[in-house]
Amino acid sequence: MSQTQLVAVVVAVIALATIVIFYLRTQRSKRLRERFGPEYNRAIETSGNAARGEARLAQLERRVEKFHIKPLEPAARERFVGSWRAMQGKFVDDPNHVVGEADQLVGDVLAARGYPVADFEQQAADLSVNHPLVIEHYRAGHEIAVRHRQGKASTEDLRRALIHYRKLFDELVGEPERAQTRAVGR
Repeated sequence: MSQTQLVAVVVAVIALATIVIFYLRTQRSKRLRERFGPEYNRAIETSGNAARGEARLAQLERRVEKFHIKPLEPAARERFVGSWRAMQGKFVDDPNHVVGEADQLVGDVLAARGYPVADFEQQAADLSVNHPLVIEHYRAGHEIAVRHRQGKASTEDLRRALIHYRKLFDELVGEPERAQTRAVGR
């Protein structure tokens, strides 16, 4: 093989490797974007660039795969739904305490499902792996709850917080078939 032919082969191999790497990165980005939805964009923004944001999301996926996430048992589901209804019914008379109860109840559901109890940011990040479409509700509800503890939230804000928490709560307690399907699909 002549030196020219050798150089041509090396250039072709490098070009092919570049194309394969580009294709794999594109596919990874597409998969992460589809899996995480709006959370993908948030990760990119908070990380400063796509590579760091995608690496963080991939790391979260690996972390959450180690958890023993499970659907709620029917009795637990009924107990949580009953607690939610009772708590929600108290809102008119005592909105100041209900938002804290909602936050605690969501935490209890998360623990029962197998999510580790952690600081809010870690818990929200972990949840984003399996619940990317409602995680922004969790963040919004929590942000209002924090403002409420500081005395900076109106009753209307508390009502919105309860609605945000309800979106996540409904997804967490109402998905036994989806959770089992997702677990089998992995």
